[in-house]
Amino acid sequence: MPVPVANHVEKLPPASRERLVRAGIDLTNYPEWPPKPKSLTLAAKVREEERPHIERGKNADPEKKALLKAAKEVIHLSKHIGTEIVGLQLSQLTDQQKDELALLIAERTVVFFRDQDLTPQQQRDLGAYFGEVEVHPTAPRVPGLPGVSIIWPELARQERVGFRNPFGTQDWHTDLTHEKQPPGITHLHNDTIPSIGGDTYWASGYSAYDKLSPAFRAKIDGLQAVYRSAHVYKNPEDPDGPLVPIERVHPLVRTHPATGWKSLFVNRKYTLRIVGFEPAESKIILDYLFDVYERSLDIQVRFKWTPGTSALWDNRISIHAAVFDYEGHEPRHGTRVSSLAEVPYFDPQSKSRREALGLDKPEDFLPKKEIIY
Repeated sequence: MPVPVANHVEKLPPASRERLVRAGIDLTNYPEWPPKPKSLTLAAKVREEERPHIERGKNADPEKKALLKAAKEVIHLSKHIGTEIVGLQLSQLTDQQKDELALLIAERTVVFFRDQDLTPQQQRDLGAYFGEVEVHPTAPRVPGLPGVSIIWPELARQERVGFRNPFGTQDWHTDLTHEKQPPGITHLHNDTIPSIGGDTYWASGYSAYDKLSPAFRAKIDGLQAVYRSAHVYKNPEDPDGPLVPIERVHPLVRTHPATGWKSLFVNRKYTLRIVGFEPAESKIILDYLFDVYERSLDIQVRFKWTPGTSALWDNRISIHAAVFDYEGHEPRHGTRVSSLAEVPYFDPQSKSRREALGLDKPEDFLPKKEIIY
């Protein structure tokens, strides 16, 4: 982790500064850095106790009339994932519309809103409606607003950042899978973006699972895997040893409580191994699942940001990656709020998305003939 600079306020992009000042944020010491836990034991105890969670989309109107009829336009960006809502302000949604938005995110994985007038305080309030706001123990945050993390590559700038030195967020990943209750809905609002580049990819965990044959699904349903934290800590049991991450066990396939659909819950960056398997066996299975998730272009969406855009996605059913093709030559700045969800679970009675929607056909699973060119 780079050594934090005490104050970057002089480098704030104009649009970002204007948004923060308008919201009454004290920029005297921007950003605010929380004290990092000094040991693995302390870090693991940050959110060890189970928290109650209300799944807002579970009882929402399936037709989402209050939300969708109020919009000027609803644009589905691809067949399996990604929807843009035009003409609504997130800061003005009613509770009914918020519930329907939660269901829409659960179904479409990621939903976008451009031209938002959202303050960091309003962003945090919306996140708190969807679940307990995650207060990151190490991430830079907006002063006075624990839970509103700052996403600003300038804070991680090294001596040489460019084409051959991409940030780790350019790798496919899911946020905070080591948590006891990993995030459900995450909301990133970008107030400053590069003129070219800086897009973000998302991929659908529902559709990644649907890519698997029924026989293969049956093999992995109910399995558990070990997930690691991005940050590493000193181990009190081995004070002279290497720094180690937090590890947590979750289902390899999880059921979404609002849709009842099964989703692949793996990511190459933070999923370490499958419980009960030999290392070589685990690696073969995980590498295949990673490849299906990352390489299936038809289950992905690439989004081009504009200033003042919000993206709300469900971490339980997706992986994402930020594209660092602008190489740090232009600023990119935003704020992120993640809402913690339920303890991950697998319901054997749940169905895949395609099964639930009646989209699977018997011929989809017939062996393919090899074509030799």
